Amino acid sequence: MCRFVIYKGTSPVQLSHLLTRPCHSIINQAFDSRLRLDRRRPMNGDGFGVGWYDSVHDEELGSQPCIFTSAWNNVNLTRLAEKIKSPLVFGHVRATTAGSLSLDNCHPFVHGKLMFMHNGGIAEFQTIKRRLQQDLPDCAFDMVQGNTDSEWAFALFLSKLPDCNARSFTSEVLRKAMVDTIATLNSYAEEYDITEPSLMNFCVTDGESVVVTRYISSKTDEAASLWFSSGTEFSEYAEGGHYKMSKADKRENIIMIASEPLTFERADWMEIKTNHMVVITPKMNLLQIPIKDKFYVPPSDPAALNRRTEFAQEKGLLNPTSRKIVGKTPKSSRRVTQTH
Repeated sequence: MCRFVIYKGTSPVQLSHLLTRPCHSIINQAFDSRLRLDRRRPMNGDGFGVGWYDSVHDEELGSQPCIFTSAWNNVNLTRLAEKIKSPLVFGHVRATTAGSLSLDNCHPFVHGKLMFMHNGGIAEFQTIKRRLQQDLPDCAFDMVQGNTDSEWAFALFLSKLPDCNARSFTSEVLRKAMVDTIATLNSYAEEYDITEPSLMNFCVTDGESVVVTRYISSKTDEAASLWFSSGTEFSEYAEGGHYKMSKADKRENIIMIASEPLTFERADWMEIKTNHMVVITPKMNLLQIPIKDKFYVPPSDPAALNRRTEFAQEKGLLNPTSRKIVGKTPKSSRRVTQTH
């Protein structure tokens, strides 16, 4: 099961507080997804990657994100995580669905200022791969280094931007490109009569805005899991890597999105709705927006609560155990703007 975590804050976070120190960090989740931890054997699955932006903009260094990836367990991750801070971090642990075990296939993928990650799988990708490639402009086609469905999906996303080499993007531009990417992948599946659902939890950032989807091309199946947490401080409150999100006031100094909750505190996490998009704006506003296509089921429809979980569970992309650990927070403590 691939997993990712996203951190965006008004202040930099030490990478170790996201990746290595929490007892249920994504690194620990990679070798035990059932929440039974054996910290003597920290493995990074089929590879891992972390991307971050410098806290202080330096014209000489440029605005591109920093990336560290490894195709297998690497002790340098722990060393770097203790020494690096950033206000915007992407972390990813990979379990292969398409593409070989190699450094080029590790997320996050980068083009200019943009970082991209994927949790899930595009159904029968080899069937549509050549079709997808034919639709790409040179700037998108040439950036692909590996052979995963995820990186080709990123190339498709780049093709949906007005200028894939632009130095800045608005959150609206990123949001529209993401919707167009999903729509095009669905059109390929329809063109080739592919009936198996695709799991498309995509996330992209330009260092200022963040766009994340929880999506499946099905009206009856549940998507891969996705959660968010927000507050004023994310910190360790007990020995052994037990963390919590504190909410000292109404400000949202920190927003985190993760495939599986990083803490065991019931009030910390809220599940993102299936076939919805989350947008974090540069000013730390969080919008949850429905992706209204033929697979969309309104939350008010009873069918939305009865999506089948077996498909995502068989793919290792939905862990019902986490639902027992975290709960929905009282409405008064949520600051999510619902856009229709």
